Amino acid sequence: MKILGLSAFYHDSAAALVEDSVITAAAQEERFTRKKHDAAFPENAIAYCLSQAKCSIDDLDLVVFYDKPFLKFERLLETYMALAPRGFASFRKSIPVWVREKLFQKDLLKTSLSTLGGTRSWRERLLFAEHHLSHAASAFFPSPFQDAAVLTMDGVGEWTTTSLAMGSGNKLEIHKELHFPHSLGLLYSAFTYYTGFKVNSGEYKVMGLAPYGEPKYVNIILENIIDVKKDGTFWLDQSYFDYCAGLHMTNEKFADLFGQKARVAENEPLTQFHMDIAASVQAVTEQVVLKLARSVREETGARTLCLAGGVALNCVANGKLLKEGIFDDIWIQPAAGDAGGALGAALAGYYLFSGQDRSAPANGRDSMAGSYLGPDWAQDDIEKRLTAAGATFTVLGDEDLIDATAASLAGEKAVGWMQGRMEFGPRALGGRSILGDPRSPSMQKVLNLKVKYRESFRPFAPSVLREDVGEWFELDGDSPYMLLVAPVHERLRRAMTTEEQQLFGIDKLNVPRSSIPAVTHVDYSARVQTVHAETNPRYHALISRFKALTGCPVVVNTSFNVRGEPIVCTPEDAFRCFMGSEIDVLVVGNCFLKKEDQDPTLKLDYKDAFELD
Repeated sequence: MKILGLSAFYHDSAAALVEDSVITAAAQEERFTRKKHDAAFPENAIAYCLSQAKCSIDDLDLVVFYDKPFLKFERLLETYMALAPRGFASFRKSIPVWVREKLFQKDLLKTSLSTLGGTRSWRERLLFAEHHLSHAASAFFPSPFQDAAVLTMDGVGEWTTTSLAMGSGNKLEIHKELHFPHSLGLLYSAFTYYTGFKVNSGEYKVMGLAPYGEPKYVNIILENIIDVKKDGTFWLDQSYFDYCAGLHMTNEKFADLFGQKARVAENEPLTQFHMDIAASVQAVTEQVVLKLARSVREETGARTLCLAGGVALNCVANGKLLKEGIFDDIWIQPAAGDAGGALGAALAGYYLFSGQDRSAPANGRDSMAGSYLGPDWAQDDIEKRLTAAGATFTVLGDEDLIDATAASLAGEKAVGWMQGRMEFGPRALGGRSILGDPRSPSMQKVLNLKVKYRESFRPFAPSVLREDVGEWFELDGDSPYMLLVAPVHERLRRAMTTEEQQLFGIDKLNVPRSSIPAVTHVDYSARVQTVHAETNPRYHALISRFKALTGCPVVVNTSFNVRGEPIVCTPEDAFRCFMGSEIDVLVVGNCFLKKEDQDPTLKLDYKDAFELD
């Protein structure tokens, strides 16, 4: 049985294909179109999924869309009606689009699918799953658990913003919901907007900025903006927000509460105030997540928890949830945002709509295959593509390739690493990564400013051999998807001098915090990825060789792109990014490229090539 799941028309369009319970393929449309957060119908991602499964559009048993447009339209209309005449400008802007396109989305989907070929009718084959059910299905069904509670948290789906579901075998049922406009995701997005970052893409910057500040405004937030109950449910005072009826997230009352107007993105400097605001909303988010988790455990008795939805990408909150030990184990969908809704829709189609049997993997691992679910290229194809792009490269055997790459890392070179299948989700996990030496005090700043062309405060993640994680970080378990933050092991930390302790804000950035400073954030934390030989043997082999050279089983891992660019997909994408940034070495398959060997006329200026995220 073949089922295709789709998410589209809002942001992060994607397609995923499930074939007889196996997740065959999944990819975001942005990787093919090179348009960040592309919301268009994912024709390229669909074509990839069909090619991976070696099937046509007619071979699909079902296509399942990740939400229900009529319910979403109902929410939009009811909100405007309740607030009229406020919000008329927003109403006038959005309603024509809904009437023209989204209200008739089923017809739009049928038409779009028909352009991909095939002759079979879509009358019985096109289904719709509710947004948070798609999120819950993406979290529970690939998890290693036979039974689990499932918590989903995001901005908003149709009406739901937070849900509790219970999963058992091939069953999944939503038990409780919180509804719009009361949303933890929208609260975080409001502060993202207020601190000058882009909503739906800059939330992780707020999370990264938070450790530079002090949570001075927690009480103001809790006493005025959000009322958090003992069980973690909450109510937002809408008088501070503009997202229901306006064109902005926050209003003047919100700004007056904190004493400053919203920062204008890129045009105003980040100050200690913005860092303290970020620290405060992060602390409130963690408080809500922990309270929700405790109440879920008490009410359901569940020993395991699955997470999905955009809030589940808050790896700091996830790390604290794990540390609290509320559940015996937690599992987080690596594509927790809307792109992952495509996978959840396909899985809902397979298990919930079709009633297929499910058994958790016998090895105790999840069924995401390391999230390496995107396209890959054969070695001869890589060579042809790089040659056509004008690249100069050497083809090395497996052992020599690993040796040369590890030596480059040990020499403090920035290495572009494209191997195997592309990752599904927002994180690069050693398939499409830029790598560096974590021991270098300058590596974080170099990668941020000269390679990624992004803000200097942004932290980098460590990839560590799974067998060594406990000796380098305060984490005793798997974290294959870079969704858990844990402290760097105490033995590796460097004590700050009296003078250094007096520093504030970004001035803290230049103070090395440990013997692996490039991956140690200012609060001694790190967003850990454990690397497993079973799911990515080549990446595991590279880090093992780096360990043999240096004694360090950790490398810096950041996504292979520059700021505002989608993660690279093809060998050509990788070469262009290599030539448009200050990456020193590029490794694609068994092709090894040095920057100094390349034709200088092929150099590109990537610094301003993409719209800022």
